[in-house]
Amino acid sequence: MSEGQVLTGPLGTRLRRHPRLLAGLLLCATLLLAAAASLLTPDTALLAADLGRRLQGPGPGHWLGTDALGRDLLPLLLGGARNALGVGAIAVGLSLGLGLPLGLLAASRGGWVDRLIGRLADLGQAFPALLLAILLAASLGPGMGVAMVAIGLHGVPACVRLVRAAARVQWQRDYVRAARAFGRPRWQIARAHVLPNIASPLLVLASNQCALALLAEASLAYLGLGTQAPAPSWGRMLAEAQTWLFEAPQLALLPGLCLMTSVLGLQLLADGLRDWLDPRS
Repeated sequence: MSEGQVLTGPLGTRLRRHPRLLAGLLLCATLLLAAAASLLTPDTALLAADLGRRLQGPGPGHWLGTDALGRDLLPLLLGGARNALGVGAIAVGLSLGLGLPLGLLAASRGGWVDRLIGRLADLGQAFPALLLAILLAASLGPGMGVAMVAIGLHGVPACVRLVRAAARVQWQRDYVRAARAFGRPRWQIARAHVLPNIASPLLVLASNQCALALLAEASLAYLGLGTQAPAPSWGRMLAEAQTWLFEAPQLALLPGLCLMTSVLGLQLLADGLRDWLDPRS
C-alpha cells in the first residue's frame, strides 16, 4: 500500500486531524531508524581516531565531518541515538515497573495505605533527579547504569500519582462494583478491569517520561556522571565541543540538533496521543 493510500484511508483521515501525532510519529521513527542503523555500524568506527583528519568539515569521506580526535561524526551521532534510546526505554520501564503496582495498590486499598503511598510520592517528586544521580555516582561510580537507575527512580513518583488518580476513578465505576459484589479479589479486579482502562494515560506518560529521560541522560553525560567514553553520547559530545565552538561549530550543533528533534518528537507524540485517545475530541 502506498503512502497516498495510507493517508486517504480511515487511519490517514484521523492522522490528518492530529498533525502533532503525525509529526511525532515521523520524528520518533527517524530516531528508531538512527538507533537501528547504529547496530550495523562496527564498534571500530566509533574508536577509529585519526589526528591527521581532526576537525574536518563535511566531505566525501566523512559526510558530517570529524571531531577533535579525527573520528567520523556520523557513527558517533548514530551511536548516541542508540544509547539515548536505550537509557530512555530502560528508565521508563523502571518507572512503570515500580510506579504502576504502587499506584494500583494505593487506589485499590485506600485508607492509610493510599495516604502513605501518596505522601511518599509527593516526597519523591520533590527530590531533584540530578542530586539523586550525584549521590548514586558518588557511591557506585559514574556510568550509563547509574544514569538509568537515577532517571528511572525519579520518574516513579510521577507514575504513582498518575496511576493512583486514574485508578481511583475506575474503582468507582459500576463494573468494578459488580466485580467486587461477586467476591473477586482486589488484585484480580485491578489487573483485569482497572489496568486496561488506564492504559491511555499510561501511554502518554511513557512518551513524556522518555523525552525527559533523553534530556536527563544528556545532562548527566555532559556533567560526566552518565555514559562514559568510549560509548557515544550526545551530552558528552556537547561537553567536548565547548573547546571548538568557533573552529568547528558543527561539533555542538549536530548533537544538539539530534537531541532537540528527538525530545520534540517524543513530546509531540505524547501530545498527539493525548488528543487521539481523548474520547471528548
